[in-house]
Amino acid sequence: MAYDVIVVGAGHNGLTAATLLQQAGLRTLVLEAKRYTGGMASTVELFDGYRFEIAGSVQLPTSAVVSKELGLDTLPQVDLEVMSVSLVDETTTPLVYYTDLVAAAVHMEQVHGLEVVLGMAELLGWSAAPTRALGRFEQGTRPKTLDEMYACATTDAERSSITEMLFGSCTDVLDRYLPDKEKHAALRGMLAFLAVNSTYRGPSSPGSAAGLAFGMAVPDENTVLTKKLKGGIGVLTQHLEEQLVAAGGEVRLDAAVGEIAVVDGRVTGVVLADGERIEASTVVSAVAPDLTLSSLVTAGSISPELSARLARIDHRGSYVQMHFALDGVPEFAAPYEFLNDPTMQSAIGFFQPPEVLQRQFEDSRRGIVPAEPAVAFQIPSAADPDLCPPGKAAASAFALWFPVEEDPGEYARLKAEMGQRVIDRISRFAPGFESLILKHTTFTPKHMGTMFGAPGGDYCHGLIHPDLLGQYRPGPDGYLDQPHGIAGLHLGSAGCYGGPGITFIPGYNAAQAVLAER
Repeated sequence: MAYDVIVVGAGHNGLTAATLLQQAGLRTLVLEAKRYTGGMASTVELFDGYRFEIAGSVQLPTSAVVSKELGLDTLPQVDLEVMSVSLVDETTTPLVYYTDLVAAAVHMEQVHGLEVVLGMAELLGWSAAPTRALGRFEQGTRPKTLDEMYACATTDAERSSITEMLFGSCTDVLDRYLPDKEKHAALRGMLAFLAVNSTYRGPSSPGSAAGLAFGMAVPDENTVLTKKLKGGIGVLTQHLEEQLVAAGGEVRLDAAVGEIAVVDGRVTGVVLADGERIEASTVVSAVAPDLTLSSLVTAGSISPELSARLARIDHRGSYVQMHFALDGVPEFAAPYEFLNDPTMQSAIGFFQPPEVLQRQFEDSRRGIVPAEPAVAFQIPSAADPDLCPPGKAAASAFALWFPVEEDPGEYARLKAEMGQRVIDRISRFAPGFESLILKHTTFTPKHMGTMFGAPGGDYCHGLIHPDLLGQYRPGPDGYLDQPHGIAGLHLGSAGCYGGPGITFIPGYNAAQAVLAER
């Protein structure tokens, strides 16, 4: 059968591109190497009766245009009164972040003081110009050059914030707006974790302010916030797949692509790993740009200069993700009894101050596992009980920093040690946690690379470093100053402009590039 478009990869970006193209009347085939769609936005039954968001879990604001075109507003959502709770230790006042912004501000003022409210307001103001410069929620636009990024600023202060985003550190910014290291500890710890969890830099490292700006990107009137989905993040990709199929598109699973065939500078289709050839004049790759261009396209299709540039992309993920099948809901001990309220359990951060997080990052580069790692913990079954058997609980944790530069012979030891440290960290707040664990699994960057084809386990397909943002992150046709030059090939993964996170922007932009070409 002849196809107009082949999409490689059935993650949320690949399915976004395929759905839009099929709905536009182009015969579209999606090829997925795994046995299920969704990629790193999947809800998977890892243990009998226990389902987990296997990698991505946090919904982000996205373009109102994209949301409407994809029908995202029709999905069943879980209404959360509390978005997250941030803790550091027993001496630190917890920060409860309410979903309602007014309630969040009232809580901050009553519990943490007016200076925290004002500091957060100033910090959000600081992030406004970088948000526009990064274009994280802009559909149908191309990467901005540095000059175009600075043109997003309307004042000298906004120009300064863009400069700091590109060259400063997260700690520099936090010290200015939230300087009290004791009173502001929970908030500083949360923001530092937000800034570096998609980087290979500590919060005091130059350039880490880019991660803070990216994570704090402020939506405007052209964006909408999709809440937590009932049934987990996989409901999202199931919805996209259903739309695709309903429009006449196809999805093939267990269909690993071995080559994107290029003849005389033009795509002719793909060759599957089993040797089957499928013809199409257009291919959209939702696989990482460097993997697409350096490993999948026919050898010799890109210039040596572009190949060398792609080889410099930093993919050093430094984390573990753990999933727990629990015999019941953990009980939090004093002074954290308030966490026993299910409304508080959607996302609980056991964080560390930026200064500690920096030391832990530096230690991890020498093969040292953090004694008390920073952990983002959640019990999604508290608000969505269908994710586990009755009377049980499903929980997940994401923690920094897992040593990835150490001797590979130390991998198994470090993995076991890191997993236990995460369990110990949670147990500090919920003493009976470990005794409730029926089964659990620990995913390292190595696992993520194997399962999802993410180079180095980098779920960003290019970390949130200044040298991988703006004009230094490819668009659908490659870099602004160095297009890949292959006619009919368009890039649409998290490694493209728009970046990682469940925003659909890279996939949407790839689809628009195809339609513009047509």
